[in-house]
Amino acid sequence: MSQQQSCAQRQVEVTYDDLPLYCPMPGETAWDAHPKVFLPIEETGFAKCPYCGTEYVLKDWDPSRKGH
Repeated sequence: MSQQQSCAQRQVEVTYDDLPLYCPMPGETAWDAHPKVFLPIEETGFAKCPYCGTEYVLKDWDPSRKGH
């Protein structure tokens, strides 16, 4: 996988396979990014990074899978 500039995307789709979710994501350059922060996305299917504002959408979100 090629590296992307850290937090370059403003909206990112993720799946349950990507959990636990954290920003910056794997594959992004870490040296110019903010500290790794875990984002709770399981409850609503949406999370926003408090550091860079990147929005994450759990594309296969199922409300019955709370507490994955």
